[in-house]
Amino acid sequence: MMGSEDELQTPLLGKDSPLDRRAKRRIRDLYDQEQQIAIPTNDALDPERRRRVDLTITEIQGQSAAIQKTLEEERRTVCDIARKISGTPVRQIYLVGCGDSLSAMFGARALYEQLLGIKCEPMQALDFAYYFNRPLDRRTLVVGLSSSGTTTRTVEAILLAKALGAKTLALTNTPESPLMQESDHGLLVHAERKGWPTQASTAALALLFQFAIEFAASASAKTREIQSLQIALDEIPALVDDVTKKCSECIRRIARIEARKHLYLFSGGGASYSAAFFGAAKIKECTPNHAIAIPLEEFHHYNSQKDGDPLFLTAPSGPTIPRARDTAAEGKRRGGNVYSVTSEDEELLANSSDEAIALPRMLETLTPLVYAVPAQLFAYYVGKEKFRIADAERAAN
Repeated sequence: MMGSEDELQTPLLGKDSPLDRRAKRRIRDLYDQEQQIAIPTNDALDPERRRRVDLTITEIQGQSAAIQKTLEEERRTVCDIARKISGTPVRQIYLVGCGDSLSAMFGARALYEQLLGIKCEPMQALDFAYYFNRPLDRRTLVVGLSSSGTTTRTVEAILLAKALGAKTLALTNTPESPLMQESDHGLLVHAERKGWPTQASTAALALLFQFAIEFAASASAKTREIQSLQIALDEIPALVDDVTKKCSECIRRIARIEARKHLYLFSGGGASYSAAFFGAAKIKECTPNHAIAIPLEEFHHYNSQKDGDPLFLTAPSGPTIPRARDTAAEGKRRGGNVYSVTSEDEELLANSSDEAIALPRMLETLTPLVYAVPAQLFAYYVGKEKFRIADAERAAN
């Protein structure tokens, strides 16, 4: 019988847990490892944060190569796994993760539901593991994403899903990690994670898209749509590389303007909420300041933006453009600064913003892979500028 100390660690170690003894041991070990992880302090010149910020630009610039390598190296495995999983009808898909991994899951949902016609729900791994996991059976697929493969809550989610009879699929950068070992199937993300996570997240999202395409090919007859999606996905690495090069100087200039702020807002609707989530996460990693990702409609139900607050608003051509225009206008009315990431020739939004970063028009369901890049760059350049300011202030004193 598990003691109260175990239950305080996680309810899945309690006596009512559906997990067996071996699975509980796995969770205990991961929990103990988790307690040893150190994160940077809020010191403006924290050396560990500076080290990771400095490495982040290399990861951002290497995203196109990581995406391409991941798609090429895993394509055969993706096809095999999709064929096996589609052998039994799947009625529901859960996409679980934490942090950047959850951002990627938000980015995948629209494509999954539109292409597969299956209810798909991104969910924080803790919420899935502890609350929202019934009913589960062999017609449910639970996909877990963790770059390290050791995120305790994500491994818990996969262990619980298996115990309740669901199919499980892991995506991770780390072969032989606990997440990979505990899942029925596994896909490897071929990306680095030396700085703050960027390419590990976008390469994983590309792999999620590839899995959806192969799953659809195995389970349906949407041949023309599938072929068009595959062509569009194969073009993504070149688009990411092009956007990174073309946007860098503009984003660097905006970062200089906003570097002394203490709060940063990001917003988007539909799949673009993923880009907002990525942007807020990077600010919180690259700087000692606050950042919030706000769903597009929620922005309008509170006084979300205050005088001087910067807002990065992501809205590619699609259904959210009119509401994004309202968001930009409201942000300006409140005295905020609005930077819109939108599609070329989207004047409705551009005219309502302080500045619009125009990106190539593309399938909206695939835009999170490309439209997240400006938010990543912004966080990096803000982080670098804050270090420059802090260095100058320390030297002056």
